[in-house]
Amino acid sequence: MNNTIQTISLLHLTIAFIPVAVILAILFKWSLNTGSAFYAVSRMLGQLLLVGYFLTSIFESDNALIIMIILTVMLLSSSWIALRMVKAQRRILFRNAFFSIALGGGSVLFIITQWVLNLDPWYFPRYMVPLAGMIFSNSMNSISLAAERLYAELERDVPFLEARKIALQAALIPIVNSLFAVGLVSIPGMMTGQILSGVSPLIAARYQIMVMCMIFGAAGISAACFLWLAQGVQAVKSRD
Repeated sequence: MNNTIQTISLLHLTIAFIPVAVILAILFKWSLNTGSAFYAVSRMLGQLLLVGYFLTSIFESDNALIIMIILTVMLLSSSWIALRMVKAQRRILFRNAFFSIALGGGSVLFIITQWVLNLDPWYFPRYMVPLAGMIFSNSMNSISLAAERLYAELERDVPFLEARKIALQAALIPIVNSLFAVGLVSIPGMMTGQILSGVSPLIAARYQIMVMCMIFGAAGISAACFLWLAQGVQAVKSRD
């Protein structure tokens, strides 16, 4: 089996933006928010190019403090972005989101890196940083969906406990769908990347199973924790 992966030239990479341009054109034609989509794509491009250079130096470092700082920045960023669609009481909810991602995502990250992979050293950057990114981003998405649905239901005067159940169910829809589809409809990113780099599909499947359990657990725990904390915020708001 060929263990080399094809290098994508910058010229060929630009071809990947053709479908993006098509979507932007459709959004513009339909008078939708083209600016937001264009900004998101531009930001994605800049962030990934920067992180490519940044990770090269991080992977070569051997400093636990640097890794802890990176994880903290990831936590703060994901907590703030998770509440992008929630305007009211965002500062209070930010603390709740941070605690929820730290608890749900952090505990899963610990289990995976220290008990499943047995990293040595414990902060081994090449594993710790990418796995933390997957965990925190999925926790962020689940909290974002949970928060949006929770407050939408409360605005419809749905009782809090019922709204909380609806919100948790909505938050888990994407990851549950991916659990159904994995291997049948799609071969996920990590498994695809490993297969392209020459790793045995059987070994790649083990890693993908680990990843699916990891993101399902992190997303569910983080969303449930956020919704549990939201009850306290709602009680304070009701008294006011």
